[in-house]
Amino acid sequence: MENNPINKALIIDDEPDLCQLAEITLNRMGLSTATANTLTEAKSLLEKSSFDLCLTDMNLPDGNGIELVSHIQQNYPNLPVAVITAYGNMESAVKALKAGAFDFVSKPIDLQVLRGLVNSAMQLPKNNVEITETSNDNKILGNSSAVTALRTKLNKLARSQAPVFIHGESGCGKELAAKMIHQSGARSQQPFIPVNCGAIPSELMESEFFGHKKGSFTGASQNKTGLFQAADGGTLFLDEVADLPLNMQVKLLRAIQEKSIRTIGEHQEQKIDVRILSASHKNLGMLVKQGAFREDLYYRINVIELEIPALRDRADDIPLLIDFLLTKLSNENDNDSITISPQAQSLLQEYTFPGNIRELENILERAMTLAENNRIEASDLHLPDTSQSSISTSSTELNPSKSPAKPTANLAEQEKNSIMAALEKHRWNKTAAAKELGLSLRQLRYRLQKLHIE
Repeated sequence: MENNPINKALIIDDEPDLCQLAEITLNRMGLSTATANTLTEAKSLLEKSSFDLCLTDMNLPDGNGIELVSHIQQNYPNLPVAVITAYGNMESAVKALKAGAFDFVSKPIDLQVLRGLVNSAMQLPKNNVEITETSNDNKILGNSSAVTALRTKLNKLARSQAPVFIHGESGCGKELAAKMIHQSGARSQQPFIPVNCGAIPSELMESEFFGHKKGSFTGASQNKTGLFQAADGGTLFLDEVADLPLNMQVKLLRAIQEKSIRTIGEHQEQKIDVRILSASHKNLGMLVKQGAFREDLYYRINVIELEIPALRDRADDIPLLIDFLLTKLSNENDNDSITISPQAQSLLQEYTFPGNIRELENILERAMTLAENNRIEASDLHLPDTSQSSISTSSTELNPSKSPAKPTANLAEQEKNSIMAALEKHRWNKTAAAKELGLSLRQLRYRLQKLHIE
């Protein structure tokens, strides 16, 4: 291994040939090794020596690999342990991952897969340090008990290669959680490839995921690299995985289980080393019962489930999020620093936020355009309530305080027509047009940008 200090691995198996193969492979990678043939012997060696990696067979004369994984999790939580499973026995592999195993490798052992596993394990920090947070843009902000518990779980998940299913409402930060797991794990220097499964046309899905060879079908004018190849060595994040059609679910399941794919037009499969993180705001368990999502794929991607709390369940974090988002929005729009009144902040803390953090950001962005003297007041928020239907987060009335909300499409068209009429009337003098419309110049510029008016 490159730039790797001498690390020590413990190999546990009662088959001499397998022990020898693993020892030779790891020795060539620069690791020293010790071997044990039983669970008892392995526990004894763990007490006497310090190890950087443990590789254990699932079936041992006096126990099984799951017992050892649990023992290591309890007594040596920073020691990554991988299990060797029988070919095709995914049930055992999933059990091991749920118990806390770092990863698994199937018999007969593919040396390329084994080397990749060892390399990944050696990238982990030796101590259980806090999850890496490079900037506020790349972390889940907050000090509430819900976020504190979430960070603790993210720390643990970053030290594993287990597939994680991230569940939560729209706008709550599922992709951000996936990025944090990736950035703080063994694959942090490799690609993080996010894909919205609901945004890919069904007829293009296989090509998008696995790539295609030039000439393999009509329209394939050149070779295409698929998402799995792009994420090789890193993490593939499948957002809105519930939207995958059933035929694609079959192909995805096989790719995950076999750790290999076949590009369209190729006859040979290629090994792929990818960690799968997936997410959805839908209830996958219910979709399985309805026959809309394959049960076997559900259990394969849902080895560990991570729930992201809704914003209404962490209201104590709202002031911190407001400060961060206002600074971010001010920087993006080259505005002076925007402040918010206590009354406006109190209203936001009482609001339920069905759209979560994404909705909070949209509300603040809209309020910035309405605010006078760079200070957001309660009257600038225009939060939906029982007397007013929900205001679109992408378009609002030119002067929301003077008229009730209208359907989004009609509202956007009416806004655009009104603005265009005022601009043409004043020969595109924006100051004069803004005055006629009852807007500040900054508010008009914001609407021009949002409505794509040049």
